[in-house]
Amino acid sequence: MERRQIGLYLLAIAGGALLGWSLPAAAGPLEQAITPVLGLLLFATFLGIPFSAIGQAVRDVRFLATVVILNFVIVPVVAFGLSRFVADDQALLVGVLLVLLTPCIDYVIVFAGLAGGSSERLLAAAPLLMLTQMVLLPIYLVLFVGPGLVSAIDPEPFLEGLIVLIVIPLALAALIQWWSRRAATGQLVMTVMQAMMVPLMMATLAVVIGSQIHGVGREITRLLSVIPLYAVFLVVMVPLGMATARAAQLGLGSTRAVVFSGATRNSLVVLPLALSLPDALALVPLVVVTQTLVELLGMVAYVKIIPRLVPSEPRSASSPHRPGPHPRRCGSAGGR
Repeated sequence: MERRQIGLYLLAIAGGALLGWSLPAAAGPLEQAITPVLGLLLFATFLGIPFSAIGQAVRDVRFLATVVILNFVIVPVVAFGLSRFVADDQALLVGVLLVLLTPCIDYVIVFAGLAGGSSERLLAAAPLLMLTQMVLLPIYLVLFVGPGLVSAIDPEPFLEGLIVLIVIPLALAALIQWWSRRAATGQLVMTVMQAMMVPLMMATLAVVIGSQIHGVGREITRLLSVIPLYAVFLVVMVPLGMATARAAQLGLGSTRAVVFSGATRNSLVVLPLALSLPDALALVPLVVVTQTLVELLGMVAYVKIIPRLVPSEPRSASSPHRPGPHPRRCGSAGGR
């Protein structure tokens, strides 16, 4: 399955789209399944990351500073420029800014690992990225949209996403790792979860696509204008991420992780926030979901493309900032 994972992921995307389009009633149950399935995927990912590597990654100030600068200085400039193309439609404008201004903290760890990126460094950066976007998102929305929208921003989805998708799976993974060193049963759980990595990623892709494809289809005429913007964002963030990492003199794994961090957005956490907006902005959740659909296809492509664009250590690889240990099951396709 690992050798054929890209084809399997595309199959999962197609299967989810077919299910969601042919059975609109399945959208509700599939949407309810997103958080638990994604939580299991992240739990399986965290099991493969040695916790000593996470501790080392927390002390990598250069990497943390790089992802913060990329996501909160460079990305806002890109997001503002792209949002000007839909500035005459407030729902499209708010949706585009809401999702592009918030860096991902969950499945970016998985996709970066599949491409040979430093998963442990992205995991260490997750709390910092989450807290920073909570503080800066209202400020950017005031600057780019106006003060009227900020009162509708509820920080609860961000806190819930951090706890449910990062803190709880991480704590369980630490417990299972400790158990596996003391009992054969714990080691069996580790083995089973590693074997489930590809199926869990397939399930995540299928439920996200299946739960939202019908709603996007209903509003496709309005949403067509944002699809090229999301595609351009994915393309533009590759050279910007690589240039930022090169300026910081990061190693191979860290450079790949920076590129993924800059390109991947926090759509699954932002979606509840979008759903809480006033009726006049009812289209915003679908604008956010459209980014998810484009991004998932983009991430499958990234897993194959990024290792080719960053094929060897940059010239500064002699610096001490080399990538940390890599999840055993990750990088099996993209990292080779």
